[in-house]
Amino acid sequence: MNIAGVHHVSLTTRDLPRAVHFYTSVFGLKQIPRPAFATVGAWLVLGANQLHLIVNADGTFRRSPHIDTGDVHFAVNVTDFDATVAALQSQGFDEALPDGDPRRIVVWRKSIAGFEQAYLLDPDCNIIEINSAP
Repeated sequence: MNIAGVHHVSLTTRDLPRAVHFYTSVFGLKQIPRPAFATVGAWLVLGANQLHLIVNADGTFRRSPHIDTGDVHFAVNVTDFDATVAALQSQGFDEALPDGDPRRIVVWRKSIAGFEQAYLLDPDCNIIEINSAP
């Protein structure tokens, strides 16, 4: 097997317009054409890869509105961690917000991983990691 890399991350959502708005407004992702599958969804450009959002009310969803860095998540690598955190803060994300607040962000500037990491939730409680890994 010769794997070239990850093509896409697929997430279930209960509310497609809300999820698309989150990823396009918070992260600046661009929506791209999607084939007319039997399922309803949207495709977005995620760097050199893609994020596929699929409407599935019976899909697998995290129940907790708390950021658990040990739970299932996907990570995006950014070229300027500080600018990314500042951009999120300008949109109302804040480390000082209480656990469970949808705009809470957890920022680790000195992570044991050896690079900076931040975690936040999308509207369906999917965990997103942002990092400055080399």
